[in-house]
Amino acid sequence: MEVLRHFSHEHPLIFNEERSHESEVYCSACGELVLGPRFSCMDCGFHLHKNCAEVPDVMNHPFHRKHNLELKASSPYDDGSPLCGFCNNICWNFLYHCSCNLDFHIKCAFLSYKVLKNDFRELQHLVPIISSEGHSRELEKAQCFACQKSLLDSVYISPDYGFHLHKKCLELPLEINHPCHRHHSLFLQFNSDHLPCQICQETQHEGLVYCCSICKFVLHTGCVSPPPIIEDPSTHEHPFTRCLKNLSFNCDACGTLGNYVSYNCLTCSLMVHKKCITLPRFIKSIWHDHPISHNYFVVDNECTTHDCGFCHEDVNMESGSYYCSKCKFIIHVNCALQDARWYYKIDSKDKVNAMSAVGALDPSFIVIKRTKIGEEIIIAEIKHFSHQHNLVLSDEVKDRRYCDGCSQLILTSFYGCLECDFFLHKYCAKLPKKKQVISLYHQDPLSLIPHCIFKCALCRFMRSGFAYKCEVYMCNDHICVRCAEIHLPYISQGHKHPIHFYPQLNGLSCNACGGSTDGVSIYGCKTCSFAVHYQCILAPQIAWHKWDKHFLTLRYHEDNDYSEYHCCDICEEKRSPNTWFYHCAICDNSAHLHCVLGDYPFIKRGRTFMTNDHQHTLISVQKAHHPKCCKCGEPCFDLALECLEEECKYISHWRCNSNYKILWKDSKNLV
Repeated sequence: MEVLRHFSHEHPLIFNEERSHESEVYCSACGELVLGPRFSCMDCGFHLHKNCAEVPDVMNHPFHRKHNLELKASSPYDDGSPLCGFCNNICWNFLYHCSCNLDFHIKCAFLSYKVLKNDFRELQHLVPIISSEGHSRELEKAQCFACQKSLLDSVYISPDYGFHLHKKCLELPLEINHPCHRHHSLFLQFNSDHLPCQICQETQHEGLVYCCSICKFVLHTGCVSPPPIIEDPSTHEHPFTRCLKNLSFNCDACGTLGNYVSYNCLTCSLMVHKKCITLPRFIKSIWHDHPISHNYFVVDNECTTHDCGFCHEDVNMESGSYYCSKCKFIIHVNCALQDARWYYKIDSKDKVNAMSAVGALDPSFIVIKRTKIGEEIIIAEIKHFSHQHNLVLSDEVKDRRYCDGCSQLILTSFYGCLECDFFLHKYCAKLPKKKQVISLYHQDPLSLIPHCIFKCALCRFMRSGFAYKCEVYMCNDHICVRCAEIHLPYISQGHKHPIHFYPQLNGLSCNACGGSTDGVSIYGCKTCSFAVHYQCILAPQIAWHKWDKHFLTLRYHEDNDYSEYHCCDICEEKRSPNTWFYHCAICDNSAHLHCVLGDYPFIKRGRTFMTNDHQHTLISVQKAHHPKCCKCGEPCFDLALECLEEECKYISHWRCNSNYKILWKDSKNLV
């Protein structure tokens, strides 16, 4: 009786050549049904195929020459299950493991060990060659294990081991010499270091590549023999010719360094990466309002510096970039194309011209009357699409009037209705009815919708007034009019340099509120460490609070060094002299931003509503005294809804109504 002491089990294993007459048993190493000779533990029901029990503890894998693989009975990781580098399925049982996080099922490793170590082509004797003609739906998604390309339109080999191979990939040599790397041979390997191909600059994380582990040099199998000439009239009018030589160059298409194969246009004296030959000529980017075009260089007669519209670093005008000649907007090629969701290709110049005209062809108002004041002709009266009456231009700024477009205080000339309480800033009245909003993945123009109550998809504030709504995608995203414009380079009165939008910039503190900038969108200065949260930059320059009868002005730093002076006059807590605050110069009162603005600074006070749980009309208010909420019993410090009926004493927090459908009287645009 043959007995085996195996590292994976505490008891001895007894060899059994006979087929089991008991219920089905499975191999603990490979997880498959045991039908033939096996080693078993009679006490525990532990079984191993004879072949699985005899696999070596250490393997020198032909596709991973850097380290040996060690046999493990379970996952070597503290959390998560390893994926097999051969079939890309989870390793639930025994596996071969390398310290560089490369893992194999023992069956996958054993197959490659026995076959590939001798000759990769020996697979032809094990499995049939199949044509991809008349393919199934499963084949449409299947990829060749070696090159990770589709199996369609090529002959492939499909073994019963859960992976596929192109016939051409089956015949790849295990070792090659290449003119781009003349120091050492290149071996067919797993790309365990996840290095980019030196020809196409892209990284193939799975499958096989040709690699020199000494020099960290990698070539994709499909890039070993790149085409000598590439011609694509949609991106460039002349063909590009390959230069297969280890030569450092600066790519004229994207402006970044290349070290190996270049493609040259002899007519235009251009030298580019292979991947840059097919750069789209026109794109619509989420980082700019208009379509932008690819240029190999941009002429600037003003000799000024140009910062990238995304990373805000300098753009070399003598190299390739994407450019808007209308706005002088420029962006690095790699910044523009960094994420496939950030842009889409535009097929023709005609479509570019049509997209640039969006908004100009659909104004939001009709001019009723013009007036000449001195040498200037002004628009004195308009009919705006958002209101049933004409609006008249006025310079009479009094009381505390709020704009029905952005819900902010009106402090300069505005358009107002003589028949009802409806006002618009001049800027808000001129907003286009269609607009492409920067930074949204949705690249179709959004529609301007009036009389909305909504949460802005960008700043996440509750808003009332105008909203830009995505109608094409039916996603129900609403963007406030401030966020529709704010991604442009911004000049803040609180900082001497222009500040720019960054989707994320970690390691700083917000100059407005003092909080961390980690993991959130900010406006930052490329010259110094100044940074402000995206939400903080929206704080209005002028605000009002019931605790002070005057307007409050936004201040950016405290001039008074007396420490006891650094106190919020609303909450009476300490405030930092280095962060923003609101100040009344007449009363010498100062307060935190949030203490003045509250949770709902962009909901217009004085607007009427209907709710489905109160029979009377309600009005949005912020009371000087603090009556108790009829729903939760807590004092109403912030925005509340109060009944207009004199005898009804109903009042409730705005937040207490958030679980109900809040109806704006005579309005259908509610979210």
